[in-house]
Amino acid sequence: IADDEPLARSILKQYISDLPKLELRGECNNAIQALEFLQENTVDLLFLDINMPQLKGTDLLKILKDPPKVIFTTAHPEYALEGYELDVVDYLLKPIQFERFVKAVHKAMHLPIQNKEWQPELKNRQENGFIYFRADRKMVKVMLEDILYVESMKDYIKVNTKDGVIITKQSITSLEAMLPEEHFIRTHRSFIVSLNKIKAYTTEIIEIDRHEIPIGKLYRNGVLKVIQ
Repeated sequence: IADDEPLARSILKQYISDLPKLELRGECNNAIQALEFLQENTVDLLFLDINMPQLKGTDLLKILKDPPKVIFTTAHPEYALEGYELDVVDYLLKPIQFERFVKAVHKAMHLPIQNKEWQPELKNRQENGFIYFRADRKMVKVMLEDILYVESMKDYIKVNTKDGVIITKQSITSLEAMLPEEHFIRTHRSFIVSLNKIKAYTTEIIEIDRHEIPIGKLYRNGVLKVIQ
């Protein structure tokens, strides 16, 4: 994180801690510190403010010889065009909402990359990929191919698998960012389904096993496009 606003850094740190795929490697309160840090350390993703003292974030990005993926975080929409000309992943306007943050991270994780350490097991993730969920005071391993659908219950999610149900404290939005989009899709604000497990569907519901999963109005066009 490179941002001169303590509150902005604090919010980003909280968001990062909520996503298991992210690990915070450092934070800087200006672009000069960020430059020095990046000269000594390798990172895969940089959350970069633009309007900082001494050196702007856009100028820092022009200086870096081999920059990491960058997501701009700024209160100034007028820099958007310049940001995209610098080939950044995304442009987040403050105050940043968590759902928008997750969408930007999800985009970054699925872009073609050179650093093999950053790749989130995209190859064969459905065949042999897995996720650990905290349940009953232990970490439970769940294979991706065994997940039927996921249901949100406020601060908890219910992961329905072919072998049973796992309930864990996690947001459905953070889990959505962890699942490979080629195999899972959000059908409703409270539901994610496995595309491979769909038995039948209408414009309003999806049938998986003996369960009917609703398709929300805001998700309908995207869901039907993918299924069809």
